[in-house]
Amino acid sequence: MRKKLFVIGCTGSVGSSVLAVCRDYPDFFEIRALAARSSASGTERLADEFGCRKVVLADERAARELGTRRKGNLTVLGGKNGLSETASDPDIDHVVVASSGTDAVPALLAALRCGKEVSLANKESIIVAGKWIMPLVRDAGQLRPLDSEHNAVWQGLRGRPPEHVEEIVLTASGGPFRTFSLEALEKVTPAMAVSHPVWNMGAKISVDSATLMNKGIEIMEAMQLFALPAEKVQAVVSPDPFVHGIVRFTDGTSLLAASAPDMQIPAASALFFPGICPAPRVPAPPLAGMTIRFHQPDEGLFPCLRIAREAARLGGGYPAVLAGADEAAVNAFLEKRIGFLDIPRVVESVLARYPGTVPGTPEEALSLYGYGRREAESMAGRLGKSFSSRRSH
Repeated sequence: MRKKLFVIGCTGSVGSSVLAVCRDYPDFFEIRALAARSSASGTERLADEFGCRKVVLADERAARELGTRRKGNLTVLGGKNGLSETASDPDIDHVVVASSGTDAVPALLAALRCGKEVSLANKESIIVAGKWIMPLVRDAGQLRPLDSEHNAVWQGLRGRPPEHVEEIVLTASGGPFRTFSLEALEKVTPAMAVSHPVWNMGAKISVDSATLMNKGIEIMEAMQLFALPAEKVQAVVSPDPFVHGIVRFTDGTSLLAASAPDMQIPAASALFFPGICPAPRVPAPPLAGMTIRFHQPDEGLFPCLRIAREAARLGGGYPAVLAGADEAAVNAFLEKRIGFLDIPRVVESVLARYPGTVPGTPEEALSLYGYGRREAESMAGRLGKSFSSRRSH
């Protein structure tokens, strides 16, 4: 029996990897619904290709325009309610959450409440609402991490008692600037920051990788996904893109999950679980002559990792505020309103001003995410004036 999928974030890089697996295995997977933020033409094209009759666009204006154009032969829903309604549909077996931001949090909650399988590649949802998401997960196979690092750890932990785990280690490429000096980092431009040396990703996550904020956010995500305290989740820089995650056990042994750096591999592992993909998605790199190196991240040059660790330690609403502040700071950098090194300055300043309110509901946590975004936007505006002055000189 084919598994019936709803893919949220179908036009993004992770969503495209999921669809590539489904395209090659039509006897295993059927795309019943697709969702994107505002890409009506891209979503419509994919709907026609896969023969699905329902799409959701978070941008309600784009949804109305597409619904008018395709009236009668394609059901088009808009907004967060459309996402939740489709995620709850009894006709859907498996929901893929591969979008960015927090719009899909209600849909993720709805899917888990209905007992559906979920493949997840949305960091913000777990950072902001993990406290309410994780208790809904009924077993280790219901929620399947799609990010390469968390997918690697998930595979390494499979069937192992939690008390046997000493720590988990997430690897980072180090981004394009790992060998830069402080002076060189001052001159980093958005065009430089979005050119990741290994992965083909969107602009925001590429900048997060360059600042190492992405690894800090992944630490907070891993704490929620695997129910581990901050001191049991570590990160190392591994410039050779082969090892994606390590589980270290109390007996002194470690399991390393390694593969070619291609998102189709974790996508296939999540979709085919508890089985495995019948054939390699990409050729496995030869082991002869390969080197594997691990380095401690330089938190002096890349303070975002330190800032995220502190937010993870403090818990409560700090991770949600950090996620919102980082989104606004990265956006200001991409728009050339602040410099690369201003990103951690903005985020740390917002966290320092945050009064520490602890959210009691998912809605309150989402409100804190918005608070972090607004405060960072205001701070970026103030820093932007000095950045313009520095640039002119």
